[in-house]
Amino acid sequence: MSLEYFLTPPQATPKITDLRQGECKDSRFIKPLRLHYKQDGEDKDWDIIHSHDSVSIMLYERDLEAFVIVKQFRPAVYMRNHNGYIYELCAGLVDKPKKSLEEIAIEEVFEECGYEIPISRLQFVNSFYNSVGISGARQTIYLAEVSKEDKHALGGGIDGEKIEVLYLKASKALDFVRDEDYHKTPSLAFAINYFFYQYRPQAKASKKR
Repeated sequence: MSLEYFLTPPQATPKITDLRQGECKDSRFIKPLRLHYKQDGEDKDWDIIHSHDSVSIMLYERDLEAFVIVKQFRPAVYMRNHNGYIYELCAGLVDKPKKSLEEIAIEEVFEECGYEIPISRLQFVNSFYNSVGISGARQTIYLAEVSKEDKHALGGGIDGEKIEVLYLKASKALDFVRDEDYHKTPSLAFAINYFFYQYRPQAKASKKR
């Protein structure tokens, strides 16, 4: 796999051991349900999981000409590919009823990536429904430009999170999106394409590193 995408290569993927499955009886994050309904008079049912909505933030570091993204372990993906490490946007759950989406977003930017920015810096991009066959949670995406002056902490998450902060070269980002050797989320791919084709289309023609 190419290491030219990042200003500093990602760390070696930590080994996952002692994996075991258990019944999920009580969770703060999800709730399994069976929905019964009629569609054109025909009785139907569907198994769903109620989960929190989320916010994601595409960060562009002007001084470095790079996107600030994160890499973290996702157990559900591990069950599929026995790797589980995913490249993503900075993101967080909408689980604080008294806070707005924007307030949650800037908290996540600081906790995960170490940048402290005002809400006014956030630009709304779009919102989508994810995992529509089982969850239907809504994800809202924002974009913000940051600089070295905004960096006030290392990031990496809180409460035991092990989040690796990476700087994806803007000049290599579209190639990165197409590279299937790097497992990534749809929202990361969408946000990178949005940046180049709608937010700042002239950046595609800029000199590559």
